[in-house]
Amino acid sequence: MNAVRRRCLIAALIAVLSAGSPGAVAQEPPLANGVFLVAKPDLLDPNFQETVVLITEPGVGVGPLGVIVNRPLSARLSEVVPDAPKIPEKFDAIYGGGPVARNRLLFLVRTQQRPERSLRVLADVYLSGDPAVLEQVKRGAVTAFRAYAGHSGWAPGQLQREILSGGWYVVQADAEIIFAAEPSTIWTELIRRITTKQAALGETYARSR
Repeated sequence: MNAVRRRCLIAALIAVLSAGSPGAVAQEPPLANGVFLVAKPDLLDPNFQETVVLITEPGVGVGPLGVIVNRPLSARLSEVVPDAPKIPEKFDAIYGGGPVARNRLLFLVRTQQRPERSLRVLADVYLSGDPAVLEQVKRGAVTAFRAYAGHSGWAPGQLQREILSGGWYVVQADAEIIFAAEPSTIWTELIRRITTKQAALGETYARSR
């Protein structure tokens, strides 16, 4: 992707997250909202090696948007945004969301009350680029929270091609996994589940022949 196209893509993503635009019907078949991309063991791209990426579809012509859920960083949110509202210590962490726009923060919240300027990812999980969501976290109006530096983004159709080429497993996302207490174990656990299921299906198929 050339530099001009990448800048346009980033600008479009930020505009969607800021405005909360629902978009129209996509011309290309969209990737399902609220799924995990699980990097296959032989995916060696350092940006995505052994990662689990939560994917959502922001709108028309933008392409899928995702955040890596299993790469905690050493920085603290209170250090990066010192003038932000004081939030509970258990939420004062930052995760590496992906290689795009690493100087910008995105937030995932689990709450019954949808934040303004947010995208719904799962039934009660929302993605937002609006720092005002931190006030909601401060008030205790969320049950789970993650802050991400950067995100992962693809041009329309690009991610579908990557999946067809065999780089990723695609599984249904789950809020308990997104906000797991030990994020460093998420990839290993999902790979274990996927390979176990594949082995079981293989055995079932062999017995049926």
